[in-house]
Amino acid sequence: MKKILMLSAALAVSAGMALAASHSSTVRMGTEGAYPPYNFINDSGEVDGFERELGDELCKRAELTCEWVTNEWDSIIPNLVSGNYDTIIAGMSITDERDEVIDFTQEYIPPSPSYYVATSADADIKGGVIAAQTNTIQSAFVADSGATLVEFATPDETIAAVKNGEADAVLADGDFLKPIVDESNGELVIVSEVSIGGGVGMGIRESDSELKAKFDEAIASMKADGTLNALIKKWFGDDAATF
Repeated sequence: MKKILMLSAALAVSAGMALAASHSSTVRMGTEGAYPPYNFINDSGEVDGFERELGDELCKRAELTCEWVTNEWDSIIPNLVSGNYDTIIAGMSITDERDEVIDFTQEYIPPSPSYYVATSADADIKGGVIAAQTNTIQSAFVADSGATLVEFATPDETIAAVKNGEADAVLADGDFLKPIVDESNGELVIVSEVSIGGGVGMGIRESDSELKAKFDEAIASMKADGTLNALIKKWFGDDAATF
């Protein structure tokens, strides 16, 4: 009995030390690094964009030490769950399906429209071939729309598919597509827009309720003092939806 008690006490001390270590360890911020202006890799090889600036500020307000990790989009949720990083901050819309697997913070970007973009304004978006990134709300929407869905691992590949004629149009976040259209010298045009999905939030493992609470508080403070709206306008323009 004494050995059992001593073992229990030792386990309790070990658990306490592990818990303290987990709180003092670095929080790994997982992102894709391929979805400007949300996130991208700059010329110095570093994660950059709206979510880099936002994430750094959130970590500062939450008094957390954070480092950035990149991961391909199609495995970004499984690798969060398996512990390869501690958050997802990657332009991920909050959906019921995703919320069954992970938790989300409150949204840090309001819902915004998705755009169909093509090389011609009369592209067939109802019955044609539509490109979308794998495992996105847009790919699910296209699959249910009656059009033929063709999926790609990266957003850049969806644009290439339209340009080379492999797809009639691409459906993606308007915030991502509009700058590309504006810089295409007329090669690409916005055909239509649709409203799908909710706002964008940080993905957190369901077991990390304390970490979620810290980031929720930091996001709320940025909303309250206006710095989040200012950051949204800096990266997405004065016409962007704000809080």
